[in-house]
Amino acid sequence: MGQLHGATLEPAVPAAEIVRAAGGIVTRRTPEGWIEIAVVHRPAREDWSFPKGKLEQGEEFEECALREVTEETGLICQLGRFVGHTQYRDRKDRPKVVAYWIMELVGGTFRPNEEVDELRWVSLGAAEGILTYERDRELLLVVGAADELSPE
Repeated sequence: MGQLHGATLEPAVPAAEIVRAAGGIVTRRTPEGWIEIAVVHRPAREDWSFPKGKLEQGEEFEECALREVTEETGLICQLGRFVGHTQYRDRKDRPKVVAYWIMELVGGTFRPNEEVDELRWVSLGAAEGILTYERDRELLLVVGAADELSPE
């Protein structure tokens, strides 16, 4: 028992039906050297999360993450290390996978838009209390453990 002989392991849902998305945990340093992260408010969903969005045809996850952060926030970022992914069912009850990277702010200015009406720069501890979803708070544990997030 416990072994699979000749069985194929197929996902419960065909890959074509999985919604693929990517986003970023955007960081900047305070004058004191501490890290702040950007959390965004999405008025259509009345939630606080990280900027993210769906992959376009032929797009790689990394490209999507950078594009979506810029589209939703107006911020220009440099892609850092991969943090992890979340899995859940979207509003249409489809399985969704979102890949996240730490991103460093390079430039740009936040511009409210249809998708995101507010952006807050907060500490990791404050973000835990603001983020709507447990899946996003779990990513904070990985981010907080990263050596590059300690003060300089």
